[in-house]
Amino acid sequence: MGKSILKNKNNSFWQQGSLDITFLSFVLILLTIGLVMLFSAGYAYSLENYGSSYKFILKQLAFAAGGLVLMFITSKINYQFWRRISVPLFIGTTALLILLLILPPMVSGMNVKRWFAIGGFSFQPSEISKFAVIILLSTLIAANQKKMNNLKFVFSLFAIVGVTCFFVVMEPHISATLLIGIIGVVLIFIGGLNIKVVIGGLVSAVGAVIAVVVTQSTGFIGYGGDRIKYWLDPWADPTGEGFQTIQSLLAIGSGGILGRGIGQSRQKYLWVPEPHNDFIFSIVCEELGLVGALLIIILFALLVWRGFTIGMRAPDKFGSLLAIGLTFQVGLQAMLNIWVVTNTVPNTGIGLPFFSYGGTSLLILLAEMGIVLSVSRASNIEKVK
Repeated sequence: MGKSILKNKNNSFWQQGSLDITFLSFVLILLTIGLVMLFSAGYAYSLENYGSSYKFILKQLAFAAGGLVLMFITSKINYQFWRRISVPLFIGTTALLILLLILPPMVSGMNVKRWFAIGGFSFQPSEISKFAVIILLSTLIAANQKKMNNLKFVFSLFAIVGVTCFFVVMEPHISATLLIGIIGVVLIFIGGLNIKVVIGGLVSAVGAVIAVVVTQSTGFIGYGGDRIKYWLDPWADPTGEGFQTIQSLLAIGSGGILGRGIGQSRQKYLWVPEPHNDFIFSIVCEELGLVGALLIIILFALLVWRGFTIGMRAPDKFGSLLAIGLTFQVGLQAMLNIWVVTNTVPNTGIGLPFFSYGGTSLLILLAEMGIVLSVSRASNIEKVK
């Protein structure tokens, strides 16, 4: 399947073929709605804390513009390029995670080590780690299909996921740990894991338990325990740890079926803490109502469906795993964020893709969507042939 493409195009840096317009349309629609809702949700908080209603939206627009350029570039780059740099990319991002733990916290007022801050610019290595793990697993699985029933090989795949999760949970960053862990396990299983070697996953689970025990001395247990406590009963501390969840639920409930209208949220006026970040979906529900919230959920579902379709039509196993892994990441992150905002699961500090404020995450997200489009270009060449 696709042998002519791989033979002729593997050595070409630029990918030929037309990109998938349907997938691109879903990305652009979600990005546009996300920017509108970011401005609506964040202007009051921005004005109160920074003296300007436009601080968040102007920066996010700049990053969105840069991200769209990146998306176009990565959609033109032959996706086989990422196979070639998968190992150094993983080693580099792991080194950044270790360095982050060694250095003192770089963001003032935060007791966690998640960000590098340089000259007013900050980024989270864990965002790159998610990408690096998907690339490396896709590379190794595609190149070693016959070894997927080999216990040692499968254990090495789980070890890659486990090592990354260990360093991320040490920050501590629960949401990123969950994302990396779940995405890694899903890729390994859809990559052709033989049921006879599921024991490899059990061994990795034991390793995860050991990691949690080790991190007990860092305060992770107390950190995670508080999240669970106030998830079960946010009213146990309504003015403290449970405040954000309570205000989020009030915003969602007050939206009703059709919502108050764009810009008409009341909870964003310094009730929902930092409404432009992790809890932006609560403002979406308040302003757009149940109908608007469901439409956005459907858009995310359609994006994932189309990304999976691109993956299943890919010319090779690597392209298939790459497209499925990257789009599954978006869907999983959106699902977890919505669950957190609705208090279905404990607060993990996870953003809503295309919506939540964050320049680095938006740049990486759009670049990843470009890689999926690159796979679609190769698929379209195959269809023509």
